[in-house]
Amino acid sequence: MPYIQRNIRPYELLTEANLDKIEAATDQILSEIGIEFRDDPVTVELFREAGGHVTKLAGETWNIKFEPGLIQKLVSTAPETFTQHARNPANSVVIGGDTTVFAPSYGSPFVMDMDKGRRYGTISDFENFIKLAQSSPWLHHSGGTICEPTDLPVNKRHLDMVYAHIRYSDRPFLGSITAPERAADSIQMCRILFGEEFVNNHCVIMGNFNSTSPLVWDGVSTMGIRTYAEAGQASIHLPFLMGGAVCPVTIPGAIAQNLAETLVGCALTQLVRPGTPTVMGSFITSMSMRSGSPTFGTPEPALGSLVMGQMSRRFKLPLRCAGNFSTSKVADAQATGQG
Repeated sequence: MPYIQRNIRPYELLTEANLDKIEAATDQILSEIGIEFRDDPVTVELFREAGGHVTKLAGETWNIKFEPGLIQKLVSTAPETFTQHARNPANSVVIGGDTTVFAPSYGSPFVMDMDKGRRYGTISDFENFIKLAQSSPWLHHSGGTICEPTDLPVNKRHLDMVYAHIRYSDRPFLGSITAPERAADSIQMCRILFGEEFVNNHCVIMGNFNSTSPLVWDGVSTMGIRTYAEAGQASIHLPFLMGGAVCPVTIPGAIAQNLAETLVGCALTQLVRPGTPTVMGSFITSMSMRSGSPTFGTPEPALGSLVMGQMSRRFKLPLRCAGNFSTSKVADAQATGQG
């Protein structure tokens, strides 16, 4: 099956009253603290025209505050579900609603095998991971930066990475997000693959963008988001929150901040092109206050994902979150829960 159609009812961890409190806290963050934007005056002007209160900070930096309810109104034009089309139409996936799409892990700086041990990734490793994912019936998506191919120059490795997804997988995939021109290259490669007219009218690629927590969107990310949205392609807006470092240690506080950051990213897509597919993101984890390392395997991140699921249903937006976490570094029993 190209994706999972869920028949089990989702787990409702919090009551509607508690969800109201978290949303109110998000509105308080957005209206009293605001979001910092860097190096992208076009995005700042879009939010100013939409009703954001803009304050110029030092250099190419702005703070924008949003009246309660404004961001929710802006994201209301985004679709609740959408289809990301694959090279093989039988493997196209429906994102959002009652469907679940499993993808490989994202962003690993290191790889490890029995022959060479732990090391930086290469394009050969990257291609092998794509082939492994393609061979698995339990994954529905080819993913994106499964590992970083450090043996290729930064300014061109995105071309080889997207080409590897196109060549070695017939499932949907993610494109480059490290610069707006690389995002544009990714979309143009899809025009070659699918045809320009098809790409103009269908979602065939997504970008996975990180905010700079706490409460910052940098220009590389916002320009990349705009590049995907202008082409009618989807983007994921993913805070990476570590409790005690870049977000509150309490899970409700972390969720409120997570919502503020991801919803602003989603709203930007709708200012560029209303109706463009967009995906909320959530990556909440606890942190060892002794070492500063993420402490995968604790229950708090799982609770955060459940509540973010409730919030995504409240806002009628698809959600990207991590699966079960573990701290395993080897292929053992604990590793079966790795997100």
